[in-house]
Amino acid sequence: MEDKSANFLSLFASSSTLICCALPSLFVVIGAGASFASLISYFPFLITLSKYKLYITFFAFIVIAIAGYFNYKTYYMPCPADPELGRVCLKTRRRSRIVYYISVAIFIFATIFTYIIPKLI
Repeated sequence: MEDKSANFLSLFASSSTLICCALPSLFVVIGAGASFASLISYFPFLITLSKYKLYITFFAFIVIAIAGYFNYKTYYMPCPADPELGRVCLKTRRRSRIVYYISVAIFIFATIFTYIIPKLI
């Protein structure tokens, strides 16, 4: 699996935790429960997804861990000696790192709003 595809898969997985699990909690926390009820009438699959939130979160964590491993592994690989290819390699590596960090941030945000914030309220 390529580093780039692993990072985009981790971004997709972390976004799915955000949609299925953190979105309902976020609406309740900000006092927009009626808005969320309206949203569910348009997207009823959110109810089904929220039933499996533990599995979705676990799957996202595994995918993010695998992407982190590939990101770490490719970070120390040498880039081509050709100046143009070397710049492209470094630019791609930097973008890959940014995508990975964004997916980790989304996952942490979704996990906090799914499992921690509801216990505090």
